[in-house]
Amino acid sequence: MVFLSILIKLLTIAPWLASSSVRAAHFSLTLRQPRLFRTNNDFGRSFKLATVVRAGDNAAAPKPPPVKPHFKSFQNNNLSDSPTSSSDEDDNEFIEGSHIEIAKKLKNRNHTNLSRKFTHAGFGVFFACLNQILPHHKFVPTMVILTTSTLAMELLRYRRGFRWMNVALHFFLGGALRKHEMEGKFTGSFYYFAGVATSSYLFPKTASTMGICQLALADPSASFFGRRTRHIYWSRIENGLGGIGRNKGILGFLGGALFCFPFNYRVFKIAQWGTRVPGELSVISASLLLGLAGAFADLAVPTPALTMPKKILGIPVPPFHIDDNFVVPIFSGWACTKIFRMFGWDEGLELAKHIIF
Repeated sequence: MVFLSILIKLLTIAPWLASSSVRAAHFSLTLRQPRLFRTNNDFGRSFKLATVVRAGDNAAAPKPPPVKPHFKSFQNNNLSDSPTSSSDEDDNEFIEGSHIEIAKKLKNRNHTNLSRKFTHAGFGVFFACLNQILPHHKFVPTMVILTTSTLAMELLRYRRGFRWMNVALHFFLGGALRKHEMEGKFTGSFYYFAGVATSSYLFPKTASTMGICQLALADPSASFFGRRTRHIYWSRIENGLGGIGRNKGILGFLGGALFCFPFNYRVFKIAQWGTRVPGELSVISASLLLGLAGAFADLAVPTPALTMPKKILGIPVPPFHIDDNFVVPIFSGWACTKIFRMFGWDEGLELAKHIIF
């Protein structure tokens, strides 16, 4: 009877013992040597050796990083077979290769980031050439498809199952990305493509091509000169003039306009004017005005950009914001039409086949 009572008690506490033993398997055991044993005899040395073996010699070996044990827990003597749980999935939400891990490798908008500027200019010149070469009825639908696909990517890449999109973006663009573009915000690509598509749709081919060229040159150059002259405090706009130009500078604006001037001059100089060739002063003035228009469009967009609220009437909305990649080509294309009209130039003026040669 005594044996049966002991056996029943053991069966009663067996689940607790099993759970405790599995938990204990994930933690190192450090025993403290009792003072009543001396280490100068065989028994004391044997006890010390056993203690070191059981403890894993924690004093000598580095401690392993803590891990979350996945064990089968017992509740009410019933086996709950769930090695993973929702909390474990949340803890593994940001695995390596996700947007959080990638964001740690990127620079914020306060860095000059020349690779981003060269990438920006290269894409702009490429799309300007495409707009000049392809017929209007082919280029605009192509840009609409590209813009729509990019928007779908932006809406999906922060969701589970689509993290590979962030890895692909980082693989192809690398350091050209900014930190905030991997922290919940859209990349500039969507606004870039949308601006190019809208400018090409709204304006004649020459005006839209020149607007895209201002996007390629005025935007990165104004940013570059603005970074270089940010220590000249009198040129900083700080809080902006009625919201225009917040945290930007007048010297950056002028630098961007002057950077575009030689390019615009070259494009207009070799354009196919026919029999009515404009004077040198008209070409210089138009080139400078168009550069000022592109730089002003970049200046007008505040930093940080104006962003839509997270919810409207309780409905979550995507993080859309006013982006200079969208504003610059549209405003510059519109300004180009006005400049042509001011100088009496034909809006159907044909540029050189490859724009600058």
